[in-house]
Amino acid sequence: MFNKAKLILNNPSIRKKLLFTFLILFIYKIFTWIPIPLLDTTGLTAAIENSDFFVFLNTFSGGALGRFSIMALGISPYITASIVIQILQMDIVPLFKEWGEQGEIGKKKINKVTRYAGLTLAFFNALALILGLSPGLGTELVIGVLPSPLVYIYMALVVTGGTAIILWLADQITQRGAGNGSSMIIAAGILTSIPAMMTLLWDQFVNRGTGAGDTVRYIIIMTLFIAVIFGVTYMQIATRKIPVQYANRQGKSDSNIPIKLNTAGVIPVIFAATLLSVPMTIIGMTTGGQANAGSSGLIYWLDQIFNYVNPIGMIVYVGLIFLFTLFYAFLQINPEKIADKLAKENSYIPGVRPGADTTDFIARVLFKVTMIGATYLSVLALIPIILSRIFNLPPQVTIGGTALLIIVGVAVETTKQIENDANEKTYQGFIN
Repeated sequence: MFNKAKLILNNPSIRKKLLFTFLILFIYKIFTWIPIPLLDTTGLTAAIENSDFFVFLNTFSGGALGRFSIMALGISPYITASIVIQILQMDIVPLFKEWGEQGEIGKKKINKVTRYAGLTLAFFNALALILGLSPGLGTELVIGVLPSPLVYIYMALVVTGGTAIILWLADQITQRGAGNGSSMIIAAGILTSIPAMMTLLWDQFVNRGTGAGDTVRYIIIMTLFIAVIFGVTYMQIATRKIPVQYANRQGKSDSNIPIKLNTAGVIPVIFAATLLSVPMTIIGMTTGGQANAGSSGLIYWLDQIFNYVNPIGMIVYVGLIFLFTLFYAFLQINPEKIADKLAKENSYIPGVRPGADTTDFIARVLFKVTMIGATYLSVLALIPIILSRIFNLPPQVTIGGTALLIIVGVAVETTKQIENDANEKTYQGFIN
C-alpha cells in the first residue's frame, strides 16, 4: 500500500490532478454558502430537520439545502435526468437508442440532451421547493419586495444556475482532475457532513450523557460505523466472474465476464427513498406536521405505507429496492448482447452452448447475483433506521445507508483510476 502511495505521490501529473480536484471542490464548498436571494430563512431550519426527505437531500447537497444556498439542489437533478435518459434508450425513444449505438458522437448528443433535461428538472424542483417551503411556515420575502410569480421564478432560476455551475465544476474534475466529477462532488458533500454528525454524537452521548452507559453506547455506535465502512468496502469490490474461453485464436488467453455484486450502485436506494418520501413531504406540508394515530384515516394509512420507519413502509421500501436493483442491473448488463458478442468473437462459456443457452445462463447468474446485491442494499438502507430507533439518534446521524455506499464506491473507483494513470505514466517513461 505504501509503495502504491509513493508511486502516486512521486508522479507530477497525478499530483497536479489531485491538487486541481481539491481546488474545484473547495470552490464548490464556497458556493454552498451563498444564500438564495430574497429568501428569508427564519423558521425554515426546523422544517428541514423535521423532514426525513429534506434531511436525505441535505446530506447529498453537502448541507447546501439546509443553508438554503444557490447550490441547494446539488447535482441530483442531473443524476435523475441521466437515469431517465438511460431508460428511454431502451426502445422507448428510438432516436435515443440510435444515438446510443453511434459511439462517441452519439454519446455527446445524449450528454447534451441530459444536461438540458437536468437543468429543466432543476428549475421545476427549485420552484416546487421554494413554493412548498413558503406557505404556512413563516417564510417571507425580503422587506421591500412584494411576493409575485416573477419573484419566485427569479429565485428558482438562481438555484437552477447553481446546478449549472455544479455541472461545469464536475466537468472540470472529469477532464483535468482525478475521478468522475459528478461522483466526486456528491462524495465531497457527504464527507463534509460527517464532522457535524460526529459532533452531534459526542454532544448527545458524552457531553450531555448521564453516565458510563451513554459513553458505552457512543463507543458501540462508533464501532458499528467503522464496521459498516469495512463491510461496504468488501461488498463494493465483490465480483462474480463467468469464465470465457476462446476457440481457434492464437495469442489470446482465456478471460471472464465480471458481474459486480452491486451493479446498480446506490440508485435503487435513492429511487425507493424518493418515491416514499415525496408523498410524506406533501402530507407534512398540508397537515403542518407528521401524521400520527390521531390523524384522519386516510392520512394515517398513507403515513403507514409511505413512511419507511413504520413496519408497512419498511416492507414497501425493501420491495422497491429489490425491484429497482433488478431493473437497473438488467438495464446495465444485457445477457443477449453479451451472448451475441461472445459468438462473434468465437468464444464460449465452458459447459454452455452458444446462443440462447448462453443468454439464459448469463441471465440466471445475473439474477442470482443481483438478488444477493439487493439484499445487501436493503440491509444497508435499514441499518440507519434500526439504529436510530435503538439509540434514539437525531435525523442528521446515519450509521450506514446510502451515504457510506457512495463514499466507498467513489473512493474505490477513484483509487483504481489514479493507480491506472500512475502505472500508465510509469510504462511510458520506461519505454521512452
